[in-house]
Amino acid sequence: MIRDSRQAPPVREVSDVVSVIAPGMTVLGDIQCEGTVRVEGKVEGSVKASKSVVVGKKGQVVGDIETQDVVVAGSVQGTVMGASRVELQETCRIEGDIRSRRIKLDEGGQIDGRFHMSKADSAEKVPAAATASGTKGLGRSLQPKKHAAGRS
Repeated sequence: MIRDSRQAPPVREVSDVVSVIAPGMTVLGDIQCEGTVRVEGKVEGSVKASKSVVVGKKGQVVGDIETQDVVVAGSVQGTVMGASRVELQETCRIEGDIRSRRIKLDEGGQIDGRFHMSKADSAEKVPAAATASGTKGLGRSLQPKKHAAGRS
């Protein structure tokens, strides 16, 4: 059977689309996108994507990042929020907090901020004995009990 060469190309899902901020390009303002955003240039504003955000080695983001999966090899000044996972490569430089269920930090990555790891819909509370201020009391409760004289 002979195929017609004029057939339309297959339809791509919106989530498969990768939007690229190319080297030498600067975006002033917020970005919101379905799919993935790859930053190889500079963004001065927040970046929100439904699937993932990748900041390349030369990429810069001055603003918050919010998505499912984040990979940072460049620099970010702002909060990084990955609902599923955040990967911080050895060349990354981050000034801001990082929030995710899973965080991977390669040796050499530079972070000036706090890590916040929790389950997205978890409302579990940590008992007071497990908090930093409660560990002193917890340590004593783990000591073996002293037996009465004459018993071992």
